[in-house]
Amino acid sequence: MPQSVIISSSANTSLKVLQPTGTFTGGVYLEMVYTDQQAALANVTFTPCARTHWHTHEGGQVIRVLHGTGWICDKGEKARRIVAGDVIWAPAGTTHWHGADDWSVMTHSVVGLGATEWHDAVTDAEYKRRSDA
Repeated sequence: MPQSVIISSSANTSLKVLQPTGTFTGGVYLEMVYTDQQAALANVTFTPCARTHWHTHEGGQVIRVLHGTGWICDKGEKARRIVAGDVIWAPAGTTHWHGADDWSVMTHSVVGLGATEWHDAVTDAEYKRRSDA
């Protein structure tokens, strides 16, 4: 029978904050909390204007904004503002990006389900294409 996994903050000495460059634009700090073949949990802090590349999650992604303001954008749409306290569900196969606002640091906690497929970088023009909300 499967068992729950407790990831103790005091016992997990493998946590490292990374500055990835291959799948992000701008200053980003990534703390991988847990990862296996089915799920990846991370805390990500974006400096102003920093963002992910376009990407898709095999099983979907949950994003919870912890601090600051930013943007979420599905392919073919305008970016929508997200703020601390918002929870976003990107269904399986949704190609999207997310990142900080021009003037704000943003931290979010993410749960990606299944494999993540990374695509092209989000251009400055795509980043600036926003909804009024």
